[in-house]
Order: sequence, then C-alpha cells, then structure tokens
Amino acid sequence: MKDIPFHLKKYIVEQKATQYTPVEQASWRFILRQLKKHLSLHAHSFYLEGLEKTGISVEEIPSIQKISERLQAFGWLAAPVSGFIPPAAFLELQAHKILPIASDMRSLAHLMYTPAPDIVHEAAGHAPMTAHPEFREYLELYAQIAQRAIINKHDLELYNAIRELSDVKEHPNSTEKEIQKTQSRLDQASQNMGEPSEASILSRMAWWTTEYGLIGEPAKIYGAGLLSSFGESKTAIEEQTKKIPLSLECIQYSYDITEPQPQLFVAKDFSHLKDVLNQLSETMSYKKGGIFGLQKAKEAQTINTVQFNSGIQISGDLKEFLVDSNQIAIYLKFQGPCQLNFEEKELTEQGTRRHAQGYSTPVGFLVSQKKCLSEMSQKEFEKLNLIPHQKTHLQWESGVELRGICLNITKIDHKPILITFSECTVTYKGQTLYDPSWGEFDLALGTKIISVFGGAADKESFGEFTDFKAKKLPKKHYSQKELDLFDLYLKIRNLRQSFQFEKTHNVKYFETELSKVLNALKLYPEDWLLKLEILELAKQLSFSPKWMSAIEKDLIALAEQNKDMEYFIKQGIEISGQLHI
Repeated sequence: MKDIPFHLKKYIVEQKATQYTPVEQASWRFILRQLKKHLSLHAHSFYLEGLEKTGISVEEIPSIQKISERLQAFGWLAAPVSGFIPPAAFLELQAHKILPIASDMRSLAHLMYTPAPDIVHEAAGHAPMTAHPEFREYLELYAQIAQRAIINKHDLELYNAIRELSDVKEHPNSTEKEIQKTQSRLDQASQNMGEPSEASILSRMAWWTTEYGLIGEPAKIYGAGLLSSFGESKTAIEEQTKKIPLSLECIQYSYDITEPQPQLFVAKDFSHLKDVLNQLSETMSYKKGGIFGLQKAKEAQTINTVQFNSGIQISGDLKEFLVDSNQIAIYLKFQGPCQLNFEEKELTEQGTRRHAQGYSTPVGFLVSQKKCLSEMSQKEFEKLNLIPHQKTHLQWESGVELRGICLNITKIDHKPILITFSECTVTYKGQTLYDPSWGEFDLALGTKIISVFGGAADKESFGEFTDFKAKKLPKKHYSQKELDLFDLYLKIRNLRQSFQFEKTHNVKYFETELSKVLNALKLYPEDWLLKLEILELAKQLSFSPKWMSAIEKDLIALAEQNKDMEYFIKQGIEISGQLHI
C-alpha cells in the first residue's frame, strides 16, 4: 500500500480469502449473529450503522481491502497485519490514519474471547466506530499523543511475552508444556515492570476508552474489546460491573487482559474523551521537557528523542546527563546508535552511521552571552572565533569548556543549529567529557530542553531497533480428520447459500443432505457449531418439529458438557430461526 510509510510495510501481510477454513467462516458467523442481536440493544447507536458503512456482514469474514475502500470515504485506510504488532508501530499506523486489522481468525476453542488480536476484534470491534466522525477525531488525537510517549525496556519485554503467549495459545499444535513456559515468562515480565511508563499509562487510557469504554446515559458500549466479545459485552452491562464516570483517574487502574474487568469508565460523550486525553498529555515529557523528561528517558533505556529550543533533535538511548546546582541540564550523553534531526528529518551525514557508538553535547548559555548560539549573527560568531578552520575556545556558564577547530556550521533557513569541530576536547571541572581521539565533535546548539519524546525523530532513517521487530504468526497445519470436518462445514455453508438465493426449495433434498452431514458428525461428538448451523437451516425450511427437536436435544447436552460455552450455545438455539438479524 503506497500510503504506508516504508519502514512500516514490514508489518503488513496479505489477506487471502482462502486462508480461512469453513470452520472459521462458521465461527465468524456465529459470533456476529450473537453480537448483533445483543449490541442492537446495548451498543452505541452508531455501531450497527458503522458495520454497514464499513461493509462488514454476518455471512463471511470481511475483506480488509474492502473495509479500507469504505474507510477512504472518511480519510482513513485499513491494512492487514498478523496478530500483535509492536505498540509503536500500531500507533504510528494510526497516526497516519491507517487502521491495522489482524487478519487471523480466532480458534473455535477461543470463540467468544481471545487475548490475541484477530479479525473479529479489529474488524467487528474497531472498524465500525472508526466511521463515527467524533470518535475518529479522538483516535487521531490519541495516536498523535501516544506515539510521543516514552516506552521503557520493561514494556518491550512485556509486549514480547504477551505476543508469544497469545501466539502459542492460538496455535493448534502447541503443547501444554509450551503454554506453561510462555505463561511463566509473562508472569516474570509482569512482576518486573516497576513504575508505569508513559506508554503504559497511555495504554491504560486506551484500554478504558477505545477497548472497554462506555458512553452516555444510560451507558452504552463503544469500546472494541466489548463490541467484539459477546461474553464481556454481556457482563459490562450487568450491575456487578462497577461504572465510574470517566476522568484522568482511569490511568490509576491497571488491567488484566485474561479476566473480565471489575470496573468500566463511562464518558459523557466523545468530546469528553478528548478533554481527558488532553489533560493527560499535559503531564507527559514531550510537553514538559527539561529534567523531568530527561529522567524519564534515562530510566526507559530505550530510543527516545531530546529536542532543544533551537529545534535540533537528538535521538538515541540517553545514558546520563549532568546538571548544575539549580538542577538544570548542562551536558547530555547518549549510548549506542544516535541521529541528529530537525523537524523530524535526519540531518545530512548525522545518522546512526556517524554516531554508531553514541553522542554527547553541552546545553546552556555561554559565559557572558544572553542568547542561544542558534540566535547569533555572523558577526557574533566571528567574535567567538567560530569561523571554519579556526581554533576556538567556548565556555558555558555551567563550567563546561570546549577547545577545538571549527570545521563546519550547519544552518537551516540561515539559522545555525550545529557546529562540527576537529581536534576537539570538552571538559567539565577537570573531567574529560570528549577526547580528540574519538573523532570529530558535533555541537548541538541549544540553551533549553523543550521536549523529550519516545522513539527516534526520523524513524525511517534511524532503522531497525528493539521495539520495531516484525513477526508473523506461523501457518497452521491440519490433520486429515480436521480437513474432513472442514468439508462438512463447507457443505452446510453451500446449502445455506443455495437456500438464500433460490426462490423455491426442494425440502426433501435439503433434509437428505442435512441428514448425511449429521450422520458424518458422529465422528466429531464434541462439535456443536455445525449442529447449530444445521438447526438454523432446518427451521428456515420448516422441517418436522421432531427432526429439529432431536438436534436441539443434542445441542443442549453439548452445552451442559461445555460450561464455558453453555450460555452461548443456548443463545444460538434461541436465534437459530433468524437468518437476518
């Protein structure tokens, strides 16, 4: 997709209609029938309209390309991805008004809820509400703010553990030992989180709004996590689930993705969401800058960006910083690959190749100077001997000193932002901060740190780093017995489509064919979904009550054997006579 930035294209996969088995198609249909019946009463009034506007139907797993074509009318696109993608990548896609939709379909074992992103959650949950203009404004604002949030190394470890566990649980060939091993890794990562990072706090905001949010009076569902889970959408409206008016306090509540939420937050309207989000943004490093932001970046041990008042931006892993007696930063030191940028574009020859081992620079006013070097004229530079190929000695009010030969002055719109020196020594109170043997020294001009934000300023130029790893779910492999079951599901799907499109029906033919499938299902005694689909057709064709009663009896027995699905199977029986909800 040409509208997706190049460095994000590695997360995009190809969605093929043939990738979905007949069982997965039946699972989609079962979930959507249940959801539409329930949500017509309990979801935000726009939800059903949103399904129609995005082209999502009950009868088949939707084409993400077709959803994208519908979203184009609202200035958005949709793109297929595989399972979890890194949070930074997800947010950057949303910031470009691209809705990532996991193309994978949940397994029958996790029919009503799965911790892994799948096409039910993304398409039936997120896409419809994205068509709502006010909610879409909130999503756009959230993405712009959240991609500025500082993510720490513990967030990345937790993300990798969650992704691995969800992948293992959803894969049909996983063993119990493998599941336990990955669960232990997630438990360990969860216990080592420490203080929540800005990214964690923003994820809580998303969880209690876009995922599990309620709105209005009486409270209606608009969060995708609830819209795509019949089980959770049911408990959300029950009295035992505490309803709290939405405020900034919601970020004090952590969440467990494996358990129903004990409380939910209710917004007055969609503009209320933006008000709370803007309040949260005022507490973040990208707006506060200074020591506050530097400390967050240092603790994170990840790639972040520091911006000076001159506009120059330094992206890298901030190892340490020196402060004066007034707790004002006077020297920054980054480790590992770094880049220098202006307006989120890497400066020429100032990327990770030049700064592969790190970067450091002073910050503050020079002695006896009342303005930033970036604001000085050519004459003022000459007084400081900042002339190409001339030796100079600069002294900062902090006590930092620089001696070297000025090689080059980088300017943007005639404004100096960077000075390069050779044979350069930088010292502070007798301590050597930079040695000439380390090569040329690039001095970033600035007296104040106005912003510190997450990630590299120019992500595409920076290249691959820890939180941008792409991973795709492995292909599933099926036994011959499973493939034979798929054939039975496909036969019923074809019979239903024949019923829907033909004006007259040979009831005897349908009864014979359905009986054949029922007989073959004896090899699959635990399968209830196909029996339910057969019951639907039988009711539409007005089969004898005795014929249908036998199937209902089998389904009720299966429901009572499967307590996790009992309610939903019985609900399926209740709506089985309605092909169009």
